[in-house]
Amino acid sequence: MLNVKNINQFYGGSHILRDVSLQAAMGQVTVILGRNGVGKTTLLKSLMGLVPIKNGAIEFDGKAIQNATPYERARAGIGFVPQGREIFSRLTVEENLRMGLAYKSASTPVPKELFELFPVLKQMLNRRGGDLSGGQQQQLAIARALAAGPKLLVLDEPTEGIQPSIIKDIGRVIRMLADRGDMAILLVEQYYDFAEELADAYVVMERGEVIARGPGSEMQAKGIRQLVAI
Repeated sequence: MLNVKNINQFYGGSHILRDVSLQAAMGQVTVILGRNGVGKTTLLKSLMGLVPIKNGAIEFDGKAIQNATPYERARAGIGFVPQGREIFSRLTVEENLRMGLAYKSASTPVPKELFELFPVLKQMLNRRGGDLSGGQQQQLAIARALAAGPKLLVLDEPTEGIQPSIIKDIGRVIRMLADRGDMAILLVEQYYDFAEELADAYVVMERGEVIARGPGSEMQAKGIRQLVAI
């Protein structure tokens, strides 16, 4: 579904991404691991077109998208949940969800499936996003990204600052979405146990480069926990 080939990205005089290549397959969770500051978030922003790449190729669903705008990438079927959630705090839960349907017809209903995945949101439709807890805001951010039915879901550290019970709920939803087989999931995560539990495939970054990759089932045997330990 996603094929990234030798992309490079610079910030000022710093070489941030160095010939990064990776794939995200349909029906699988691909986890990107690495210490703070190795370029993981920059990689995701590059995939979404929020920062430009110097060279290399990004293919999505068989088409080159490295020159597409963020809007075009979203419309092509990429849903993005940024680090820090970035919900609209003054809008209600329902209005936030409708933002995920921005390029659809105004009469398009909010998919009922979102409330099956995150029941708490149905109870809070008229509550402002800023009044939700951190965990509830994260669920809202994921639901907003899912509203338009993406073929690729990109998540940047969804467990950051979240209570353990909601981490379990988010993990359950991610696994369920992948197992349906109609979506690829790319997950950047610092919480190693969460990443290992979900990973069908893993990629480890260091200093802007990919230094290890393989099936998620091999993470323990390959000592990946020690490789990314702070």
